[in-house]
Amino acid sequence: MILRPAKPNGTLIVEAPNRGRKLIGTMLEESSIANSSRLQAPEDAGNGFLLSQGYTLAWIGWQADVPAGAGMRLHVPTLAGVTGPSRDEWIFTKASPTERVKLAYPLATQDGAKLTVRAQRKDARATPADLAFKVIDPNTIEITRPAGMPVDAIYEFTYTARDPQVMAIGFAALRDVTAFLARDTSSANPLADAGKSTVNKTIGMGISQSGRLMRDYLYQGFNQDELGRQVFDGMLVQIPGGRRTFTNSRFSQLSRNPGPHADDLYPVDQFPAAFETSTDPLTGKTEGLLKSCRETNTCPRIMQMDSEYEFWSSHASKVVTDGNGRDLPLPAEARAYMVVGTQHFPSAVSQAVATCSLPSSPVNPAPVGRALLTALNAWVTNGTEPPASRYPTLAQGTLVPAQGLYPAIPGLPYKGIYGEARLIVDGAPLPQVKGEYPLLMPAVDKDGNAVGGVRLPIIEAARATYVGWNPKSNNPDGLCTQMGSAVPFAATRDARQAKQDPRLSIEERYPRAAAYEAAVIASANELVRARLLLPEDAKAAIEEARAGKLDKLTK
Repeated sequence: MILRPAKPNGTLIVEAPNRGRKLIGTMLEESSIANSSRLQAPEDAGNGFLLSQGYTLAWIGWQADVPAGAGMRLHVPTLAGVTGPSRDEWIFTKASPTERVKLAYPLATQDGAKLTVRAQRKDARATPADLAFKVIDPNTIEITRPAGMPVDAIYEFTYTARDPQVMAIGFAALRDVTAFLARDTSSANPLADAGKSTVNKTIGMGISQSGRLMRDYLYQGFNQDELGRQVFDGMLVQIPGGRRTFTNSRFSQLSRNPGPHADDLYPVDQFPAAFETSTDPLTGKTEGLLKSCRETNTCPRIMQMDSEYEFWSSHASKVVTDGNGRDLPLPAEARAYMVVGTQHFPSAVSQAVATCSLPSSPVNPAPVGRALLTALNAWVTNGTEPPASRYPTLAQGTLVPAQGLYPAIPGLPYKGIYGEARLIVDGAPLPQVKGEYPLLMPAVDKDGNAVGGVRLPIIEAARATYVGWNPKSNNPDGLCTQMGSAVPFAATRDARQAKQDPRLSIEERYPRAAAYEAAVIASANELVRARLLLPEDAKAAIEEARAGKLDKLTK
């Protein structure tokens, strides 16, 4: 799919769809996920930023296991008759006695197939007497759910599968179609005009799962076309953390993403996680995400933009540390940014979430994304140096151990919990854990807000503590998937003291409305100077503050 603006600026942005969905509008134009993926009506374009700036937009199907009708996909060869171990996992959202589920690959034989259940990720796998499965056809089983398990219990099926698909052809599809759109001058290319290419530069973009794909694309050495030419000039990789994908493997599953509750033991975040080359202490390998493209002189200029959540669940500290947890600076080709207080996907306001203990975080990273895209386009087009990285690091003292990180804030039940980073090796029926890598978390100020990333006016002129994690409501030792949280400041000094809250109250911070407005203006202006906020977005933040809407807290 291609969208071309009335006045192209010469830059082609190629977004790798996320599970078949187009998410660029959600992350940069503040449209809903449904509208961003649909792109049929004017309102689907959100605020219209991308086309108004002249970017040509393209989406290329790369993922072969997207269900038919569920979004953009790719047809790849099947290796008929090849068999091997496979494993599926499901979490349901409603209570029902039975569930019919699709297998990732056809069942080769029922011999040895096993179904287990556990309430939480770290619980032992169990086979209660009232848990059962029935094979409906080689691609489908029906699960009979046992009594006494929570709705979101984890069901895991291990089996011998057949007919794997060559999923890694998705890397080649992304490479080849992008190269064609950027360079082919024939009438077959809709972006060619009068025998000339209208594309001067290409920027690759991936968001969450497809952001992990773009990191893997670099690692696998695909950023040169079949003639050896560089494909992407730049990349804006959003919310991948320190992960890659489960793609270049037999019986791979491209949508798997181990989190605080689900998809345990799927190998999506194996070494290397950093752009710079280092040696893995657990395997002895010396690699980095840019090793292959450096050998062919085809490395793009890269910006990685993460939410704060990625540190707690997606091993983001591995982007800037080696396998021993030591400082590993970013290479010259890369910049990294963490937007303080953000959860994985933005929420319009702080609101209650059924499976979480705290209201969600309302910190919206989209304005930072717009500024970074603008800077990245200038970097690849004119060589203009981009904004300096704003990412927690050991060298700056903003990346620290998780234990004892937060002050004692009433209503913020911090236990130092995060998703582990482990070396996982193949095994049957289950993969095996052969070691663990150290992880570090963003340091915080006396209010509990992180200090090592991009601090938007909602953070610099804070009215709450905004964090990138949220405890599960049915498991205080677990974290909600993809959710952050917000804990408002007390309104008055007396209310603060009654709660023994160490954070200053609203009236103590901003005794007059003008004081709050001045803090927002100062923050917005500093970010504009640093090229981390566009002037129009700074103006919008100031107007929201004047209207009393900047904090987006549920009243």
